[in-house]
Amino acid sequence: MSRVCHHLGFLLLAEVVLCTAAIRFQDVLSQERTSPVTSYKKLHGWSSDQNEWNEKLYPFWEEGDPRWKDCWKGGKVTAKLVTDSPALVGSNVTFVVTLQFPKCQREDNDGNIIYERNCTQDTPALQDQYVYNWTKWINNCGWENCTSNHSHNVFPDGRPFHHHPDWRRRNFVYLFHTFGQYYQKNGRFSTIVSVNTANITLGKHVMEVSIYRRGHSTYVPIARASSIYIVTDKIPLFVNMSQKNDRNISDSIFIKDSPITFDVKIHDPSYYLNNSVISYKWDFGDGSGLFISSSSITPHTYALQGNFTLNLTVQAIIPVPCKPVTPTPPLPTSAVTIEPSSNPDSSTIVETTGDNPDGGCHIYRYGYYRTGISIVEGILGVNIIQMTNIQMTESQAENSLVDFVVTCQGSLPTDVCTVVSDPTCQVSQSVVCDPIIITDKCLLTIRRAFDEPGTYCINITLGDDTSQALASALISVNGGSSSGTTEGVFIFLGLLAVFVIIVAFVLYKRYKQYKPIERGPGQAENQEGLSTYFSNFKAIFFSRSNEKDPLLKSKAGIV
Repeated sequence: MSRVCHHLGFLLLAEVVLCTAAIRFQDVLSQERTSPVTSYKKLHGWSSDQNEWNEKLYPFWEEGDPRWKDCWKGGKVTAKLVTDSPALVGSNVTFVVTLQFPKCQREDNDGNIIYERNCTQDTPALQDQYVYNWTKWINNCGWENCTSNHSHNVFPDGRPFHHHPDWRRRNFVYLFHTFGQYYQKNGRFSTIVSVNTANITLGKHVMEVSIYRRGHSTYVPIARASSIYIVTDKIPLFVNMSQKNDRNISDSIFIKDSPITFDVKIHDPSYYLNNSVISYKWDFGDGSGLFISSSSITPHTYALQGNFTLNLTVQAIIPVPCKPVTPTPPLPTSAVTIEPSSNPDSSTIVETTGDNPDGGCHIYRYGYYRTGISIVEGILGVNIIQMTNIQMTESQAENSLVDFVVTCQGSLPTDVCTVVSDPTCQVSQSVVCDPIIITDKCLLTIRRAFDEPGTYCINITLGDDTSQALASALISVNGGSSSGTTEGVFIFLGLLAVFVIIVAFVLYKRYKQYKPIERGPGQAENQEGLSTYFSNFKAIFFSRSNEKDPLLKSKAGIV
């Protein structure tokens, strides 16, 4: 009897040793090699990392194993794991892992690795290339009978792959591990995994991923990566602050008497709060009181200078399915809405009946933002009140000078910049900035030179350490030598006109032909009578002869 007991004890001990020696997911996927924790809330679709691992099909290599150097032809593969954390509890947190191949390698549409033979840093894609096809043997088998050479379409825990139409292109196996559980997925060079955070405790957690590539006889490990993600019960948010004349939006210094726009950005990549009722409660810290709004964008103007503390509380009322309620004795009063507790950090599930118009159950979540800002007297506006072209002498005719008389409101500027652009104000042609010293009144004259005449768009900016303001104008600039050029053009045109008239007169006199005047008998008598009448009339007023042709003097006069 004692011998039988001894034999049974030996068998039990051997079984315990074998169970202890069996490799588990935690041993492979956990880089920290921590002792197993007691209990976790189960993640949907995930499995416990206490399951056994098929080390024959998926070998496990420790850090520093020399086999890592030869697991990929042409260099080392790295994995980049990113997350959209932080995530509000109840929402989804998403992880994206991307394989980064060695230089000059990429995956084509068929899942093969394309290797550029003569690839250099300057020419990353030459024509001389070959296909590094380490999965060519898959083409010789189908989904059901692809079991040659001990290669199977299964994960490390023995579960088969999902039969996707493009299963031949899914040559990588991704094994995610977090919160004491693992998730396995096959895919191409990049894959995405989303996890619902309803059953994840608040705080920081680590997501690890191990990647294997399909091999001829086994799956070969090629890369590992990890990333920290955060689960919180506070609504993740940020506030963008902007102001029209603010010079540096990151220094939290703004201008008095000018509206500041506060834009609340809620980080909700999984759209968990899409159906929620969100309100914003502002305390600007200047004694203006509380301001509650349903809009994420709120303007506010500070009328005083100084330092102020801005406080924002965001409340989201999230509709959730109601849990089954066990029968309880009736309450002495009618059903009422349960308000959230006085502690804003708590999250309360509220069941409503008559007081809430849509009925149902809700969760209250809160987010907080607090920051300090400074309000100073800055430059509120700039005006160009006069533009004058400067008359120049011929020796100064290379450039045109224009004086701009500028005024501003608010504090005194310390620098001025002038930007000269084309008439559309789109293409900048020159930028000139100068320091200035103004001690009394914001009134200054800015002189700028223009190389060529034409129409320009002028932007004049006055600024100090915290603010700046802009004024724009269109100006037509005449060149310094334009008046002389115009006068020369008119003189040339006048001389040309005189020359043309003289030439025309000479040609007319030279080529004109004599045509005798033909008169009829009646016409001759009338004209002769008229001629006699005008001759008598002419003799009365002009006694002297006006004949100037000397050739007629030698002839006998007509009586």
